[in-house]
Amino acid sequence: MKLRLASLMAIILLWSCESDRVFEKYQGMEMQSWQIDDTVSFHFENPIDAKSSIIAIKYNQEYEFRNLYLRYFLMDSAGSEIESQLVNIPLFENTTGKPLGSGFGNTFTRFDTLPLEKGEDYHSIHFVQYMRVDELKGIEAVGLKRTK
Repeated sequence: MKLRLASLMAIILLWSCESDRVFEKYQGMEMQSWQIDDTVSFHFENPIDAKSSIIAIKYNQEYEFRNLYLRYFLMDSAGSEIESQLVNIPLFENTTGKPLGSGFGNTFTRFDTLPLEKGEDYHSIHFVQYMRVDELKGIEAVGLKRTK
């Protein structure tokens, strides 16, 4: 009886946590690196009414820097840029070098809120790495999560 109740509570808890998500996708990087000329893009068929947008960076110990500079571009349905901004995402602790985010082994995922000024007025978002190197080794995937 206690096992059934615990299982039911776990299912309810998981279901309630998932109800805030309106969009979530990841784009994996070939060769576990982000090339300087690669753009990570997410497209929305219809504008999404979301209160926050969260970027996810999946990385491993091969990443050579403590942070990641990237630029995002918001585009409208006609393909015109409506907003862009440079963002700094810390991936490793400054003093200890300990990876930030969650994970196990040598792979970690760091979530950070994007400072978007436009709420739901865009149809796509594009990310480019701004680290001034041709290849960022250790970046496995980039994801976007939008919540109510």
